Amino acid sequence: MSTQHSYALTVKWTGNTGEGTKSYTGYERSHTVSVKGKPDLLCSSDVPFRGDAARHNPEDMFLASLSACHMLWYLHLCADAGVILVEYTDEATGVLSLKPGEPGRFTEVTLHPKAIVKEESMVEKALALHHEANKKCFMANSVNFEVKHEPVCEVSKN
Repeated sequence: MSTQHSYALTVKWTGNTGEGTKSYTGYERSHTVSVKGKPDLLCSSDVPFRGDAARHNPEDMFLASLSACHMLWYLHLCADAGVILVEYTDEATGVLSLKPGEPGRFTEVTLHPKAIVKEESMVEKALALHHEANKKCFMANSVNFEVKHEPVCEVSKN
């Protein structure tokens, strides 16, 4: 049985400095992302594209969605497999490639998840579950490049 889930949000440009888009340098890239019932995200383009470094940009959110989706599937799989995870962090990295005359695109994302498990006997399974999480991740399945993983797993000292 097929299931579909729909999502909706509003992106509103807030960067009109008085003359709209009269010139490329005459407006800000500021915008707000709103999802009903959730806090607004203040956003911009990335600094190289005339953006505000203090705001999230689409590239940040793209990378975050890949990392968060992997983490959420990983947590689920650990719970199902009896792997007791007590801490998780990911220092994700991505590469946006820009070639003259071509549209830019992400060509590489590498997740660097660090999992802390409760017992030594869980380490091997904890590491293996990253492969399964990657196969299930909605976001990783939606991109046209491989999302790489360099996981680390340690045992809790507590």
